[in-house]
Amino acid sequence: MKVRIGVSLGEAGVPGQFGVAVDALEKAGIDSLWLPEMVYGSLVDPFIGMAHALARTSHLKVGTGVAVLPGRHPVLVAKQLATLAGLAPRRVLPVFGLKPARPAEQAAFPVPPGRRAAVFDESLTLIRLLLTQESVTFAGEFFSVESATAGPLPPSPLDIWLGGSAPGALRRVGQLGDGWLASFLTPGEAGAGRQAIEAAAAEAGREIEPDHYGISLAVADDASRPALFEAARRRRPDREPATLVASGWAGARAMVEEYVAAGLTKFVIRPGWTPVDPDQFTADFVREMVPLQT
Repeated sequence: MKVRIGVSLGEAGVPGQFGVAVDALEKAGIDSLWLPEMVYGSLVDPFIGMAHALARTSHLKVGTGVAVLPGRHPVLVAKQLATLAGLAPRRVLPVFGLKPARPAEQAAFPVPPGRRAAVFDESLTLIRLLLTQESVTFAGEFFSVESATAGPLPPSPLDIWLGGSAPGALRRVGQLGDGWLASFLTPGEAGAGRQAIEAAAAEAGREIEPDHYGISLAVADDASRPALFEAARRRRPDREPATLVASGWAGARAMVEEYVAAGLTKFVIRPGWTPVDPDQFTADFVREMVPLQT
């Protein structure tokens, strides 16, 4: 199985610094860049950021990590993905989740009350149809289209990964997803999550590729550790922050090795600090993390 390690820019993922950071990642040969969803903040929009990063690179893969699906019209999402995949074949890595990490942003993704999961499932079904069929007629509970098309189909199949760690989310990955990108899980929990996804996939008569299981891992330096640990406590009050957030590059290496032993192979490293020098950050990343790839 291929272990691959990509980067999320953290607070450096803002318009004024984004292009320079992307260029540094491409120059260093980093595997992938991942763009989180933050509506109420300064980070670039994930879809616009993907387009910009893909346009100025030749090898870097770019993904969302994680974009909210319910509340976006699936036809428009399919059109965006088909366009990106046509412009940058094999370099588009969409990952979708059920709701924003920040509750206040949920208003930006309106769905009927209590129906977010159902809207997610129907949206993903329609997106898949539009990305694999020249013309789609579909009548669902929330969306209906007749003879719809997203344009030329992607030149190669587009894998769609899903986030989430609740039991329902794990079942959804097994039933509908092509991969899993988790966050704020211990290695043991991540391994159990993989097993639950595999069981759900088998029940649905599906199989997810064995190296399509990953996690987004926050890495703290001395200055950012208190804030990252506090964020981990809010997300997971039942776990010690040190089991969810890596301390420094040495801690990141150790935790990646634990996750690999638990069955994960794809990683997104999220620095808790704002890299002042993108070239220095990528040099550190190449030195500390890239040797773990296989």
